[in-house]
Amino acid sequence: MRAFHHYFYAILLLVSLLLPLPAWADTAGEHVAQFQAGLISVMKDAEKLGVKGRYEQLEPLIKKTFHLNLMAGLSAGQYWNQADSNQQNRLVEAFTKMSTATLATLFNGYSGEQFTIVGERPGPQGITFVDTSLKVPGRDKNVSISYVARKFEGDWLLIDVIVDGGISELKVRMSEYRQTLNKGGMEALIDLLNNKAKSLLI
Repeated sequence: MRAFHHYFYAILLLVSLLLPLPAWADTAGEHVAQFQAGLISVMKDAEKLGVKGRYEQLEPLIKKTFHLNLMAGLSAGQYWNQADSNQQNRLVEAFTKMSTATLATLFNGYSGEQFTIVGERPGPQGITFVDTSLKVPGRDKNVSISYVARKFEGDWLLIDVIVDGGISELKVRMSEYRQTLNKGGMEALIDLLNNKAKSLLI
């Protein structure tokens, strides 16, 4: 897969398959393992599926894995609370489209990549960090990926991704969107995300 490590920083998360993820993941680690298994499955069929086919396979995986409403809301900052419910719903939809299209573009092949769950560790306010390792053939060093998970109404959901101990994907998005929000508010951000998703799927 081309430039995997470089592009991983740009995605969400950042952050299933032909069948929906089962709702019986008892631990945050199991939830992450199911997500990663879904990514590998899509990668293995990447060329046959094409970018739009990968999008269709990844969309239910992402919706099942991540708390997209929370992530979109945090990305919009103060503008989220100022928006009406229609704008909020459209932002979540646009955020989901952009996140899915980004993954569909980046996960464009398979060359033996392998995910391994390293362990879980507790965080503040009910958060659990799931530390994983990604082995990429041809690379001397594995990529470390930490997922930020929390239970919502009994189900584990991911709310952030941290790659190689760097800055969180959610914070990157908050920084990237700030200028757009300050200039044009929620509508400008919705347009930006929809246009990005559209351009990736061409």
